[in-house]
Amino acid sequence: MRFSPAAIALSLGLAMVSSAGLSKPDMPDVNPRALALADRAAAAASSGDYEGAIGLYETALTVDPAFQQAFVSLADIARAQGLDGKAIRLYRESLKRDPNDETALAGEGRALAERGALERAREDLARLRLLCRTRCDVADALSLAIDQAAARPVRSAEAVTPATTVEEAERRAEERP
Repeated sequence: MRFSPAAIALSLGLAMVSSAGLSKPDMPDVNPRALALADRAAAAASSGDYEGAIGLYETALTVDPAFQQAFVSLADIARAQGLDGKAIRLYRESLKRDPNDETALAGEGRALAERGALERAREDLARLRLLCRTRCDVADALSLAIDQAAARPVRSAEAVTPATTVEEAERRAEERP
């Protein structure tokens, strides 16, 4: 009984410390000029002008280097262009700034699945499901993307026959004047 007040105070202190790790980090307010540039970039990307959108997002990052959502948008554009490696790097940069960003985590998982890194994509899916805790559409979409990537056949070098052999290429080179 005489240790009860100390035990209660200690348990409350531990509860406060452990719950602080579950909250989202305080993100600084985004510069309004960067938001305006991001809006213009999103419009350019939706119309298919990826180069213009990339330039506007990079300008927004110059205006406000803490604008974390610009990294996610740049990564989405890189994925649309088929540059999965670049997209993964940009998603990871975004996740460094906010480790609990569900959009960046789902995007990284989709890019990993498209590259064939299914185990790492499944790790992102598990982490995303922990963050969502309830019905989560981005986790369901990532799960579907992983299933589709797993269903695609894996090609090996032995399965591909070259269109031209070395001997045939040399013969063609000799025939040219």
